Amino acid sequence: MKFGLLGEHLRHSYSPAIHKELHGEEYRLYEVSPERVGTFLQETDLDGMNVTIPYKKTVMPYCVSLSEAAQRIGCVNTLVRRADGWHGYNTDYTGFCHMLKAAGIDPAGKKALVLGSGGASLTARTALKDLGAKEVVVISRSGEDNYDNLDRHRDAGIIVNTTPAGMFPDNGTRLLDLQQFPQCDGVADVVYNPARTALLLQAEDLSIPYAGGLSMLVAQAKRSAEIWLDKDIPDSEVTRIEKLLAVSMQNIVLIGMPGSGKTSVGKALQQLTGRELIDTDEEIVRMSGRTIPDIIGNDGEEAFRALETAAIAEAGKRSGCIISTGGGCVTRERNYPLLHQNAVIVWIRRRLDWLPTDGRPLSRAGKLDKMYEERKDKYAAFADITIENNRAVKKAAEQILKEL
Repeated sequence: MKFGLLGEHLRHSYSPAIHKELHGEEYRLYEVSPERVGTFLQETDLDGMNVTIPYKKTVMPYCVSLSEAAQRIGCVNTLVRRADGWHGYNTDYTGFCHMLKAAGIDPAGKKALVLGSGGASLTARTALKDLGAKEVVVISRSGEDNYDNLDRHRDAGIIVNTTPAGMFPDNGTRLLDLQQFPQCDGVADVVYNPARTALLLQAEDLSIPYAGGLSMLVAQAKRSAEIWLDKDIPDSEVTRIEKLLAVSMQNIVLIGMPGSGKTSVGKALQQLTGRELIDTDEEIVRMSGRTIPDIIGNDGEEAFRALETAAIAEAGKRSGCIISTGGGCVTRERNYPLLHQNAVIVWIRRRLDWLPTDGRPLSRAGKLDKMYEERKDKYAAFADITIENNRAVKKAAEQILKEL
């Protein structure tokens, strides 16, 4: 059997990897221009397909039947071919409900704000109403309820982003400030790259339960596969595949004192995993065309830190990479969300008397023990995992992978 994903721009899709794990049948990406959608649906020999933006409404007239959910929502994201033609379903509904449940977000009796008015918004609105939301309000740029009059919705308990805001490569964007909503106790974002959008990072900072789009993506794919194959797939597969994808998508960020072995451990991880290695110090040199001692010696440490943040911002947008940082990146709090948005952060520790200082202007300028005392709490605050690197570098790399 053959399946695929129909859309206009699909370069960053994770659907093939998900369906490989779900059923192992052929699954390919089909980028089709708007004027060719009808011809594609008539000529393709696929047995079933997923449909993504901007074609979730476009395909509906080509269906001989629509599921109850697809009719209610008004868009289709799953097609299955039967003897009489295409049949349309909306499995995003299942995925959205799973995303909220997995994060412990319960809309019952609460006012919900849905950011955006497209196909994903239609799905979210229908699901929220079915889950018992007291009121569902659509926020759009030009609608009656918009981003200029959010103060009228300070009583919102649930906020759902269905727009591309904050999605790679426009990381760091969010449409509202969660502090405007003192009763908010649940935030969901259908974006899955990065794992934590700026909206979700703020929710995390405010200790508000939140859900990212990866669990929705995997859960809707499972339901699609069940329709295509006409068989049940265990719910446990959603959890397994989500964890598998999360590990492969997330960056491994290495922090620690200058000379602690971040670069060496990074290279060892690269050999073990095949991931791309990004060294932010090397990126600073490449971006500025100058050496780090030259930048610090002539422009000062603050100028160097600004360049470091710019390098971290670019590296942090990436997925599935190893990122080796400079020893002082933790001295700027603004670097944390840039690294944390799509990563597990690993603190590499080494005995102070083993740390070299040659070629390291900041290490030479002050005693290492004083520098460590000033930074150790910051390393701990940034880190998800701590690894000792006092023996073989490869052992440290292997330990990181074991922890992941």
